[in-house]
Amino acid sequence: MALQLTVDPDAPEPPYEQIRARIAERARSGALPVGYKLPTVRGFAEELGLAANTVAKAYRALESDGVIETRGRNGTFIAAPGDTAAREAAAAAQAFAQRAHRLGLDRAAALAAAGDALRAVYGDAD
Repeated sequence: MALQLTVDPDAPEPPYEQIRARIAERARSGALPVGYKLPTVRGFAEELGLAANTVAKAYRALESDGVIETRGRNGTFIAAPGDTAAREAAAAAQAFAQRAHRLGLDRAAALAAAGDALRAVYGDAD
């Protein structure tokens, strides 16, 4: 399966964002399965007629979002969904718990603060 992707030079989004958005959407939909090996930055840039830095910027954003993972010299692959999100959520929760403890909050106050923040973002599900 080849990664067929085009970039519209007249689009309002910059080329790197078009690449990022299209790969992310295809990964979410399953059109690019977990473990699919992406082209090299240079190879993909040549194929698209873009600068290597443009593709590299898109890959960096995708990696930051947990959509792709780089395995050193082995290449860049579509990551398993949720793995990165779960790790980042756990790290954020850990940082929150440590900060709440340093501020002198007891467990109940920390849980109340976390609950308030979740309700503010997700809405009241009670």
